[in-house]
Amino acid sequence: MPDAPPTEQSIADPDVVSETTTPVDPPLLTVSNLKTHFPVRSGVLQRVTDHVKAVDGVSFTLDAGETLGLVGESGCGKTTVGRTILRLIPATSGRVFFDGHDVFAARGAELRALRRDMQIIFQDPAGSLNPRMRIAAIVGEPLQIHGVCTDKDELRARVETLLERCGMPRAAADRYPHEFSGGQRQRIGIARALALEPKFIVCDEPTSALDVSIQAQIINLLTDLQSEFGLSYLFISHDMAVIQHVCARLAVMYQGQIVEEGPREQLINDPQHAYTRSLLSAVPEPDPRRKRTRETYQGPLVS
Repeated sequence: MPDAPPTEQSIADPDVVSETTTPVDPPLLTVSNLKTHFPVRSGVLQRVTDHVKAVDGVSFTLDAGETLGLVGESGCGKTTVGRTILRLIPATSGRVFFDGHDVFAARGAELRALRRDMQIIFQDPAGSLNPRMRIAAIVGEPLQIHGVCTDKDELRARVETLLERCGMPRAAADRYPHEFSGGQRQRIGIARALALEPKFIVCDEPTSALDVSIQAQIINLLTDLQSEFGLSYLFISHDMAVIQHVCARLAVMYQGQIVEEGPREQLINDPQHAYTRSLLSAVPEPDPRRKRTRETYQGPLVS
């Protein structure tokens, strides 16, 4: 027997809730209570006497296609968070889930598949490129390791396409890293990170070693690539001015913990934690006629 049509009362009554709801996609990345402690050894026998709590209970989520800015002063644990998520540094405790997979429990083929989808752009473009390898070998190495390209001509074509997409000439494939400027080397690093078509990239202060004019070019390139490939970024930086232009959501780190997190406009216009206010007060003011009161914070984690 067909269902009766909805009555006029059921349409107008706000208390009648429809059973049809829009499903919410789960986060691409979930970090739960992540801790990374480094042992401090002393004495003749080098016994462990203490631990440096570089990351001490960090939790956050990242949606597909989103950019989360992780901001804080040097030494607060930002880079350690990114490298621990990628398993470049072993975690002390906590859990990381990526696209439904337990990253820390993954082994064998599952781990190799995760490494294809999770890449990193390093802070130092010179130190992250092997000076003894040509650019073709540097960018093509991930494709060979993961068996994406076995044909030599196909590999060369893929490398040249990646370089060209990142603003480099195809002829750059035959040259060495020292023949390029810092901005060009960073473009090569971005091309290498893109080689395996990842879903998620840790951008570990990718502009901090570059001139201001070059910083803008790299930021624009990362933004264009995100729109084109649907990438998700964990954008790590100590520069509040840079991170404001890149990220829709911010997380502020201090002494290994996230002290404040929220939408960009909320954190910038109405910061709740004193440390966040201190970071914002350090952003240079372009108008010399305007004076900004510099705030400093050296207090506890609580606001």
